[in-house]
Amino acid sequence: MKKIIDKAKKDFEIYIGSIFLSITTVTVIMNVFTRYFLRFTYHWAEEIAVGAFVWTIFLGVANAFRKKELIGVEALIKLLPEGSRKVLEFLTSIIITILSGIMFYFSYKYVSDSTKITAALEISYRYIYASMVISFGLMTLYSIYFTIQNFKKAFLEQNS
Repeated sequence: MKKIIDKAKKDFEIYIGSIFLSITTVTVIMNVFTRYFLRFTYHWAEEIAVGAFVWTIFLGVANAFRKKELIGVEALIKLLPEGSRKVLEFLTSIIITILSGIMFYFSYKYVSDSTKITAALEISYRYIYASMVISFGLMTLYSIYFTIQNFKKAFLEQNS
């Protein structure tokens, strides 16, 4: 049981994202079924499906970033000698930390200033947009960690 809990803590973005993906899937299937077989639709179903899908996407991006599974251009880095490669990785991680921090700030500002509500359920879009804030917040934390790791690789391990 402890192993399962530890794995869930490690990949919590995937598990929460899976719940949102399940909500999306069930809602879309339910709405398609009622539309074609029962001749009516739930007007709120599209809002639920889109909102849950947005959460799935942003949590998935944060998880992929943490696992370093996002697409990157490494052709230039592979051509460099090992020492230069480590320094470039460190500089890149600083830039990514700054950019993800900026995106966190602006997504927070956007969500906090949002007054828009959904048409059918009349709930605030803040609940949907909060996924951006959480995702960029996680990416900022992860990139700070990567920056520290890359600093150690570039400057501390070299001198050992």
